[in-house]
Amino acid sequence: MASDFHEVRFPLDVSLGSRGGPVRRTDIVTLASGREHRNSRWAQSRRRYDAGLGVRNIDALHAVIAFFEERRGRLIGFRFRDRTDWRSGPPSREPTPLDQRIGTGDDTTRVFQFAKTYGSAYAPYARTIAKPVGETVQVAVNGFVLQPGQGFACDPTIGLVTLAAAPPPGAAVTAGFAFDVPVRFDTDELDIDLSAFDAGAIPQIPLIEIVP
Repeated sequence: MASDFHEVRFPLDVSLGSRGGPVRRTDIVTLASGREHRNSRWAQSRRRYDAGLGVRNIDALHAVIAFFEERRGRLIGFRFRDRTDWRSGPPSREPTPLDQRIGTGDDTTRVFQFAKTYGSAYAPYARTIAKPVGETVQVAVNGFVLQPGQGFACDPTIGLVTLAAAPPPGAAVTAGFAFDVPVRFDTDELDIDLSAFDAGAIPQIPLIEIVP
């Protein structure tokens, strides 16, 4: 386990009530003609969340404070379950070994990085998945499902799968999986007013994705 990342998940009951999603950074320059010139500063999106909405009672708040202290604020990263995007396919469907293409055989390569592709026709975006949930991983080569431990091994801490044998040239390597988002707290201070909390005010608990 890396010293700056703990392989532990943020309290699930709190994360299920959070808000947030992908963020991109785009520069827009308006020309004298009124036309625009747009440039993407980030090659990858980065997710931001506010977990405060998921804190419904004092016990949940206590659990978050304990989690925050053990992570030393912004110092140490951890896993987070994004309730809108946590499977290789739609959130409502169990993963299948054909969900995502993660590579193509060349008769040599045996190690492949998990990824999830968004979109298809115009400009599909391949997102690196670094924190799969190990027991959910399924892998297939040209539609033939491999057996865990025999046909492949998965390292859920970095998102790599190693096949027992290199796929033949042109073979489609596909996978299905559930996954977490590697994040850290985006603050070194939790400002909590218990009187306001009892009155219905929601504390802010900002989280930001650690891009692989």
